Amino acid sequence: MCKLESVPLDFGDYHPLKPITVTESKTKKMTRKGSTSSTSSSSSSSMMDPLSSVLDGTDPLSLFAAAADPVTTAPPTDGARRKRDKDESSAVGSDFEPWSSKRGEILARYTTTEKLSINLYMGSEKGKATTTGSAVSEKVRTRLEELDDLEEGSQKELLNLTQQDYMNRIEELNQSLKDAWSSDQKVKALKIVIQCSKLLSDTTVIQFYPSKFVLITDILDTFGKLVYERILSMCVDNRVSLPDNFSPESVNDTAKETCLNWFFKIASIRELIPRFYVEAAILKCNKFLSKTGISECLPRLTSMIRGIGDPLVAVYARAYLCRVGMEVAPQLKESLNKNFFDFLLTFKQIHGDTVQNQLVVQCVEIPLYLTLYSPAIDWILQCIAYHAPDVLLTEMMERCKKLGNNALLLNSVMSAFRAEFIAARSMDFIAMIKECDESGFPKHLLFRSLGLNLALADPPENDRLQILNEAWKVITKLKNPQKREVNTVLADVIKHMTPDRAFEDAYPQLQSIIQKVITYIYDFALLFSVEKFLPFLDMFQKESVRVEVCKCIMESFIKHQQEPTKDPVILNALLHICKTMHDSVNALTLEDEKRTLATLINGFIKMVSFGRDFEQQLSFYVEARSMFCNLEPVLVQLIHSVNQLAMETRRVMKGNHSRKTAAFVRACVAFCFITIPSLSSIFTRLNLYLHSGQVALANQCLSQADAFFKAAVSLVPEVPKMISVDGKMRPSDAFLLEFLCNFFSTLLVVPDHPEQGVLFLVRGLLNVIQDYTWEDNSDDKVRIYTNVLHLLSAMTQEAFIYHVDKVDSNDTLYGGDSKFLAEINKLSETVVSQILDHLKTLGKEETLKRQSQLAHYFFNTILAHGDLRNNRLNQLSVNLWNLAQKHGFADTKTMVKTLEYIKRRSKQPEMSHFTDLALRLPLQSRT
Repeated sequence: MCKLESVPLDFGDYHPLKPITVTESKTKKMTRKGSTSSTSSSSSSSMMDPLSSVLDGTDPLSLFAAAADPVTTAPPTDGARRKRDKDESSAVGSDFEPWSSKRGEILARYTTTEKLSINLYMGSEKGKATTTGSAVSEKVRTRLEELDDLEEGSQKELLNLTQQDYMNRIEELNQSLKDAWSSDQKVKALKIVIQCSKLLSDTTVIQFYPSKFVLITDILDTFGKLVYERILSMCVDNRVSLPDNFSPESVNDTAKETCLNWFFKIASIRELIPRFYVEAAILKCNKFLSKTGISECLPRLTSMIRGIGDPLVAVYARAYLCRVGMEVAPQLKESLNKNFFDFLLTFKQIHGDTVQNQLVVQCVEIPLYLTLYSPAIDWILQCIAYHAPDVLLTEMMERCKKLGNNALLLNSVMSAFRAEFIAARSMDFIAMIKECDESGFPKHLLFRSLGLNLALADPPENDRLQILNEAWKVITKLKNPQKREVNTVLADVIKHMTPDRAFEDAYPQLQSIIQKVITYIYDFALLFSVEKFLPFLDMFQKESVRVEVCKCIMESFIKHQQEPTKDPVILNALLHICKTMHDSVNALTLEDEKRTLATLINGFIKMVSFGRDFEQQLSFYVEARSMFCNLEPVLVQLIHSVNQLAMETRRVMKGNHSRKTAAFVRACVAFCFITIPSLSSIFTRLNLYLHSGQVALANQCLSQADAFFKAAVSLVPEVPKMISVDGKMRPSDAFLLEFLCNFFSTLLVVPDHPEQGVLFLVRGLLNVIQDYTWEDNSDDKVRIYTNVLHLLSAMTQEAFIYHVDKVDSNDTLYGGDSKFLAEINKLSETVVSQILDHLKTLGKEETLKRQSQLAHYFFNTILAHGDLRNNRLNQLSVNLWNLAQKHGFADTKTMVKTLEYIKRRSKQPEMSHFTDLALRLPLQSRT
């Protein structure tokens, strides 16, 4: 339990609480929840306890009024009164920024998303004993019970309130105060004010405390005004009201007794914080009792604040006292200074264990915590600095210097003192800023406060360059600037670099600014909403530099953009940047540069997604095609993206297209069909025709799929013998073989067109292969024919091994019809004839090895896909086996393994004919 030290204070002869002389104080633990500390007082004097006569019928308020009537004070002379009135009226002018101008900023700045609670003390419902006695005795009894009820009422706690709910509750209390007052329930009004004042001792959601202070003191101001106007209204004699600058002698006894009554009620409040705030709220009422009442109360209230343990609560209590002090007695500067000096004495508490533990519990960092003090300290210093001499301001600055970790105070000094005073000592302030601890209060905020002063008043001319150099050292270290700061810097650079095209000589520096901005701003919606960012890019008039800057921006976007976007701000800005890169391409542009630009643009295209708005997505691709038509890789990417869009539509519709989605996928197919011919790479076109035809087929666009496949067939004759691959010329046969094998796989499921005849696409492709000019030393033509046999063999099955969903292939259309099978057999015979003719041409000595390899390859094809129960085909296979071994070029191991495979197959059901075949296939050894 703490010990209270008695501090004798002289409050003057006419203070309303003068009769209660405290000579010894000791702590007494109170059982009632919510009270802080209270004292039981005993007096060694013979002064009567004002509450001891509670039952004897004597009104203690009347006794106090008789014992300490302030009217008996000798009035000052008229000249002194006029001088004092003049000082009061001229003390605060229009150049003093009022508290009301700061209120909105504090409420907007200090907010929270955490849940708040509020304690409401409901009136006690205990019954009142009715006893016979004098009217005066009953009046005293009722009054004392009401006063006791102020603190012993039942408590109601509202939990989990949002910030807005909390503010609404406070506003309800404010309205309840006005309602109680208007209905002449003065005690209830006082109870509401006490309840609200107690909330200022609660710092459980500490970041909201400044806003809470604003809301609660609004209620206190209302209460103080109501009490003052109530007493003032009682001073009317013969319908003549008191003048504005009245003296206590003009106040009648009834008004004085009522005023004393209010002070006595407040004196009975046990808790320190509500007692302080409520008395401070009616401080102006001392004017009704004594001319020196205010000047005597201010030091006593200042000393009362020393009993508040929490430094944040204490500094706001001092701010409130300074506020009411400036309103009622602005000429009493000594009280203001005393409040500030007391705060300096307790400043080290901010870095003490108690506060640090509280911050750990609430997960609040010390820099954020220190900013909570700013409104209170700024106000105290503003009051002190108003019309203060330079000597006092210098003393304040020197006292702040002596404290460690004084950045918070230094910032408030620069915010409150006159700009001329700060500017004249700018180098001194810079030296103090440099000594401050960066971890406590950010230095950039200190330089901001200094800069605001230097914008209003010029520093000494000899110091200006040094000031800039010192500030710039800090500015260059700043990271994560906000949108407003970035926009301000860019706007200022544009302003200074635009005249006389000065930017042409500073491209490296301007490029560095862009790189720094995109290094620390990853949110491109925020970046492109910076008003001056795109105008800043327009200063890069030199094309090569402009393209490099655009590439930097696109690289940053691709690296940091995590999710697809449809933000119109981002899309418009990046389309402009990509268009700038695309338009720089000309006939002299290197292929590597084209690839780099195309890769960046493709990265942007892949990050654009309008979700389920597929039509908007297609419109974007159409616009991109028109903008980037000179970069072939971008067009390829657009075709792939549109095909993917069509398949996504199919997935969403689960393959069952409506009239609208069917029209949409046809539009996607049309986009691809129109775009593919503009490409220069023939194999890129072939593969895209095949890919797009597959997408059209999957979406049941059969006529469009036929158009893609026909285009692919007609393009095969244009395939050159040599193509460029990674800058080197290579034969195209291998690429053509790979494409045709993929094409054959697709043709299996493509249904015949009813007007084009049986297997019209296969026939057309075979004709193209036949007419194509193949290299003499290449066997790719035979390998292609062999793959055609694979396709024709698969087509003879009653049910194909794979299908396209909701597309009827030829197995369904023909159902194993004999005419269809006959056509396949004719084609097969033609293909076999072509293969055998080619084998004959390889009978020369230099091509015997190729003949052996092809004969064995063809034998394997017949073995896998042919019906060897057919005597002609069986004999053909034997001939091919012998041809492969005829000249000794066959691989013996391979031939042995093949024969073993045939023997294993012969043991399977319905494969007995393989036994006869195996007996007819001799193995020849090399001799």
